[in-house]
Amino acid sequence: MANGCAWDSLDAHLLRVLHVLLTEGSVSRAARRLNLSQPAVSTALKRLRDITGDKLLVRSRTGMTPTERGAELLEPVRIVLDQMERIAAGPAGFEPASSKRIFNIATPDYLNALMLGEIVTDIHRQAPGAQVVFHSMTQAFDYPRALESGELDLVIGNWPNPPEHLRTAPLFEDRMVVMMRTGHPLAGTPLKLADWLGAEHVVPTSYSVGQRGVVDVYLARERLRRNVVAHVPYFHMAPYMVLQSELLFTAPARFASHYAEFLPIAVVDAPVELPGMAYYLLWHDRSQHSAECRWLRERIVRAARTETVSAPLRRVA
Repeated sequence: MANGCAWDSLDAHLLRVLHVLLTEGSVSRAARRLNLSQPAVSTALKRLRDITGDKLLVRSRTGMTPTERGAELLEPVRIVLDQMERIAAGPAGFEPASSKRIFNIATPDYLNALMLGEIVTDIHRQAPGAQVVFHSMTQAFDYPRALESGELDLVIGNWPNPPEHLRTAPLFEDRMVVMMRTGHPLAGTPLKLADWLGAEHVVPTSYSVGQRGVVDVYLARERLRRNVVAHVPYFHMAPYMVLQSELLFTAPARFASHYAEFLPIAVVDAPVELPGMAYYLLWHDRSQHSAECRWLRERIVRAARTETVSAPLRRVA
C-alpha cells in the first residue's frame, strides 16, 4: 500500500510511536513510555504498516523485533524527530561572545564617523569574533532588495519618506546649518534668506532614486530655488570644495561641526528654520525575529544615543 501520497499521512505522532516501538520492541512498553493505551499504539502501528507497506516489527521470542525495513528507518526517524523538535523550539538564543557573524550595514557617508567608530567598538567589545562591513549608498544600489535577500542586515537612513514595507526605528535628529570658508563674505553676519538663495551652492546627489533631501523638500514646498552650481556624490568632498571657493554647503550640524574642528570653515545658522534631519534604522521583516539582528539593532541605537549625549554641537559662527 506504500506510495508517494501515503507518506502525506505521516505526522509527528506516528513518527514518535514508530521510534519508540523500534527501540522498545514491545507494544506494551511503548504504550507506557508514550503514556498511551495499548490499543492506541496498535492502531498507530497498523497505520504505519499501511503507509510503509512493511510489517516494521514482527513477533519474536523476546517480544517484537524490527524487520529489515524497520531497522533501516530507525535512524532517519530519529533525525526527523530531532529536526521537528528544533523547529518547534524556535530560534536559539544569540551568544555574542562566540559569534562569527559578519554584519552588513549600508549607511550614507555623511553620518558622523565617530558614531560608526562607537558602533564598531561596542560590537567588538561584546562579540570579538564578529565583523562589521559598512556599505556605501548610491543611486544604483537597490537597498530594499538587499535587505529582503539578506545581503544587508540594516540600513541607516534619513530620507523623508522611507519605504513603507520596511521596518524602522528612530536613532536621533539633527538640525541643518550652512558651511562656508571662514573668509567668505557671508561668514561674519547672520545669513539672510535672499543671500543664501543667491549664493553659489554645492549639493549632494541623492542616495535614493525618487527621494529628495530635507532642504530640497522644503524649497519645493515654499516654491524657492537656490543657486546650485555643483553636485558631489560624497558629502565628505564638499568641505574641501568650500575651502577653495565661494560655495555654500547646507549640511547636518554634527557633520559640519566635525569639519570645523580642523578646517578653517565657518558654520552658521540657516536663514530659515529648515526641517530637521531624522536618522533611523531600516530592516526587512525577514530579520525581525533574528536574535543576532535584534542584538545588532540594539547596539546601534545605544551608540546613537551615547554619541548624541556625549558630543554637543560646537557653533563656530
